Amino acid sequence: MAYDADVIVIGAGLAGLAATAELVDAGRRVILVDQEPEQSIGGQAHWSFGGLFFVDSPEQRRLRIKDSHALALQDWMGTAAFDRPEDHWPRKWAEAYVDFAAGEKRSWLHGQGVRFFPVVGWAERGGYDAQGHGNSVPRFHITWGTGPGLLAPFVRRVRAGVARGLVQLRFRHRVTGLTRSAGAVDTVSGEVLEPSGVERGKASSREVAGTFEFRAQAVIVTSGGIGGNHDLVRANWPERLGTPPEKMISGVPAHVDGKMLGIAESAGARLINRDRMWHYTEGIQNWNPIWERHGIRILPGPSSLWLDARGDRLPVPLFPGFDTLGTLHHIMATGYDHTWFVLNQRIIGKEFTLSGSEQNPDLTGKSVRGVIDRARSEVPGPVKAFMDHGVDFVVEKDLGALVRGMNALTKEPLIDEAALRRTLVARDREITNPFTKDLQVTAIRGARKFVGDRLIRAAAPHRILDPKAGPLIAVRLNILTRKTLGGLETDLSSRVLTEGGEPLAGVYAAGEAAGFGGGGVHGYRSLEGTFLGGCLFSGRTAGRAAAREVS
Repeated sequence: MAYDADVIVIGAGLAGLAATAELVDAGRRVILVDQEPEQSIGGQAHWSFGGLFFVDSPEQRRLRIKDSHALALQDWMGTAAFDRPEDHWPRKWAEAYVDFAAGEKRSWLHGQGVRFFPVVGWAERGGYDAQGHGNSVPRFHITWGTGPGLLAPFVRRVRAGVARGLVQLRFRHRVTGLTRSAGAVDTVSGEVLEPSGVERGKASSREVAGTFEFRAQAVIVTSGGIGGNHDLVRANWPERLGTPPEKMISGVPAHVDGKMLGIAESAGARLINRDRMWHYTEGIQNWNPIWERHGIRILPGPSSLWLDARGDRLPVPLFPGFDTLGTLHHIMATGYDHTWFVLNQRIIGKEFTLSGSEQNPDLTGKSVRGVIDRARSEVPGPVKAFMDHGVDFVVEKDLGALVRGMNALTKEPLIDEAALRRTLVARDREITNPFTKDLQVTAIRGARKFVGDRLIRAAAPHRILDPKAGPLIAVRLNILTRKTLGGLETDLSSRVLTEGGEPLAGVYAAGEAAGFGGGGVHGYRSLEGTFLGGCLFSGRTAGRAAAREVS
């Protein structure tokens, strides 16, 4: 029986590229299919900040961060909170991933030319007890070159496979079916979409120009999640997070639609933990959008005052950068789907980083001069552009005008100037008191004990209402769809499992389609910097496993 290739990989994102690269190294013939044009190779990783989770790295040690495998595993398990029978494989994947992050992950990437920014970030700080959610130490390593820099060696390896005649790149091929012809799933069929020259991330044509059918000994599903499909996000929205938001913006393009998950399920795959998802609460509408409802996430430092829609402070420990899903749960219980950061120019200039490769041209372009200029600037250029053009930003010299601007952005005027002034004055009094009872002020001071935060992430404590630190700024924050934490259940060889727990012969999965491994390696929450790494680890695992199995 003739095959068109040894393995078919569905999805040309980071996980698919990693799997294909491993197959090429093993001398296997691969067809890599993707519904988008070739200019979108790399998928969502291209748009990412390039954050990676390492444990006890040289970068951490240089900054005197004491990390360990045991501490990282404690943090992961406390964050994941695995509690279901179907968490058997996700738990094993979590243990394997922490081993990888504390072991060969960095050296493996470094050997391919990937380098890292020397300052380590501290994401998802938690704020609960030692066994609860959050990173006990900074672990967020930024790739020098951001997402494109991380993608580069894998794109290079795949294109080398094309040059060797081992890889066929089939873009504009949309998969609609997985079928069997000899026991195992060995046939991938679908529609060929008309050519499209749209720029990366823009909506491409869905006009069908033909059909296709490819056969191979194995199939690896690396098609991503559901973040661009708001209807599917709402359908899977868990009761524990309240009512789904009426308004959401998108951290991913619309083609991240989750349809391939349903196709795999129809072929016999088991899809688990579909109610586990990761959406950000600090989303702002892109003033210069690339895709529909394009949103950007603010990566905030600790000083902004976080208020609900009515102007009340969020409860402890829901400070900026501490607990994403805890904050989401609280927001949805308020009856509104937006919140506010209130701050000033001194804070925004020091503490606001915008997620995404295109929002960080200095890091993406590997410009040392650009990084130095950012550190010296009063407000970084991309942030200043949002202050000037972003529809969610209000910038005013006095509080009365700020409140009027805030109320103009909502359906009804919910913010009371006098109440907000009392809140700000009370907070500012605590700044001058070294024995504060305000735990956010304590968190700010704690952050500045870490040299990385003191240098680039946490402004020196000062009064928000200090005229010398102005103007005042309010930022309306939206719910931003992003990652799917559940997915196709896989064993430690990335083999997709059926409802009965047996491997679905011939089918593997990796990346977000597999919940980044096992069908949900993160459990209920993420420690951040773990999505790209999950694509790499599971993609590498799937590629190596499939290479061993095919002749």
